[in-house]
Amino acid sequence: MEMSVDLVFQTAVIGLCLAVVVLLLNRLRSTKEENVQKKQERKEKKLEQQQQQQQVKPAGGKKKQEKWAPRESKQSFTHPWMLSSLKGHSGEVLDMDFSGNSKFLATCSDDRAVVLWSAKHLDQKEHKNLRVNVEFDHAVMVRWSPDSKAFIIHKGVENVVEVHKVSKKPDGWIGPVTKAITFPKAHVEDVVGMDIAVSGRFIMTCSEKTELVLWDLKGERLATLDTLTVQTHRARVSPCGHFVAASGFTPDVKVWEVVFTKGGDFDRVVRAFELKGHSSGVYDFAFSADSSRVATISKDGNWRVFDTKVEYQKGEEPRLLKSGKHDGPAAIKSHLAISPDGESFAVATGSNLSLYVVNSGKLLVTLHDVYSGPINCVRFDSTGKFVLTAG
Repeated sequence: MEMSVDLVFQTAVIGLCLAVVVLLLNRLRSTKEENVQKKQERKEKKLEQQQQQQQVKPAGGKKKQEKWAPRESKQSFTHPWMLSSLKGHSGEVLDMDFSGNSKFLATCSDDRAVVLWSAKHLDQKEHKNLRVNVEFDHAVMVRWSPDSKAFIIHKGVENVVEVHKVSKKPDGWIGPVTKAITFPKAHVEDVVGMDIAVSGRFIMTCSEKTELVLWDLKGERLATLDTLTVQTHRARVSPCGHFVAASGFTPDVKVWEVVFTKGGDFDRVVRAFELKGHSSGVYDFAFSADSSRVATISKDGNWRVFDTKVEYQKGEEPRLLKSGKHDGPAAIKSHLAISPDGESFAVATGSNLSLYVVNSGKLLVTLHDVYSGPINCVRFDSTGKFVLTAG
C-alpha cells in the first residue's frame, strides 16, 4: 500500500515538472515569434519610410543633401575684438603659459594632452601645433622653463609635478618631447598654484589648503610654508623670481622673499610684505612683468592695484594706486591677469571677461559668454597686445 502511495506521488511530481517545462517552452516560442514579428514590422516600416523619402525629390532633379553645421559653430563666441581661436584640444582647456622666448604657447586640457603652439601670428586662423599625450592622467597646470627647453605639468589624478624636455628642429620648430623626471608627491588636496622662478633656481607648488612647497629642479624639497590663508585660492612666483605669494580666504595677499646665498644655494624664506585693503578673501592676483605692480580681485566685489616697488626690508609697505568695483558677480571665483607694463588688467568671472585701465580705473569692455562654461585661465602675451582665455 505504501509503495502505491509513493508511486502515485512520484508520478504526480514528474507530471508537474513536465507541465512546467512544456509551459516554459511555449512561452519562449511565443516570445520568439513576437520578437520576429516586431522585427519584421520594423523592417517593413523602415522600408516604407525610405520609399516615401525617395518619392519626395526637390524640383530640379537630384535630391539636395542637407548640410550640417558643427555643433560648436551654433554656440561659438563672436565679437569685433576677437582675432582667432586655437583649436586642438578635444576637452576643457584648464591652463596655459607662454615660453620665456615668447615663441611658444603651451596649453593643457582634461583630454589628457598638452598642446604646444607656435605663438607667432596669433591673429591668424591657422596655428602650428604639436600634441603631447599625458599617460593615464591629465595636466591641470603647465609652465615653461625659463630657457624654453622644457615644460612642467602638475598631474590631476596623481597630483605630482612632471618635467618634460623639449628638443628643437633645425628650423626652430619643436622636435621630440621626452619625460625627464617626476617629483615626489607633496600634496593631498588639489593644487592652485605652480610656477618656476625666472632664475631657474626653484619651482613652487601650492595646494588649496595652506601648504606651499619650494623645490629644486631635481625634485628635492627646499622649504615648506604655511600660507596662513585658511584656504588658498591662488599662489604665484613673481616674474623677477625673488618672491612667492599666496591669497585665499583671508582679505590680503601674503608675499615672501626667497633668499639664496651668493654661491647660489638656497638659504631661507622670509616675509616681505602684504597687500591689504580688501574686506573679504582674495580670489586671484597677478604681477606686472617687472614685479613693480600687483593687481588683485576679491570676493568683496572690488579690485585693487598696488605699487610694490618699495623698500620692504626697511618696513615700507606697498602703496595703493587704484581701486574700483568689479563688473561681475562677487560670489563667483574670478581669474586675473595684468598686462606686462601694468597699465591694464583683465578679470574673468564665470564665462565673462572684463578689461580695465589702471590709471583711470575705467572699465574698457566686458565680453559676455565667451564660453558655454566658465573661463579657467586668462593671459596677456608678452607684448600686451593680446589677451588669451581658456575654458
